[in-house]
Amino acid sequence: MPTTTKTPFDRLASLGEEVLGKAAQNPAAHRLVQGAIQLKERVDDLSKRVRGLEAMEKRLEKLEKQVAKLEGTTTKTTTSGAAKKTSTAAKKTAT
Repeated sequence: MPTTTKTPFDRLASLGEEVLGKAAQNPAAHRLVQGAIQLKERVDDLSKRVRGLEAMEKRLEKLEKQVAKLEGTTTKTTTSGAAKKTSTAAKKTAT
């Protein structure tokens, strides 16, 4: 019967399996793993919400442009960078 000698990699693998087995039985390690799983789920949920908000912002911007066009307003940028709306009807009556 041939004798099997363990290589350093075999010993390391069995040691790793032993450590993982002990860690699985440890309540603190279990709580840590559960917390990491919950954190991943929350981050996934938040990223889905953010993508939804980005799409909603684009739709809102498009609707605002349509409303501005229907109201007959134009948008001018002031020196401070803020948008200022002026009505074309107000310009005609002022002249």
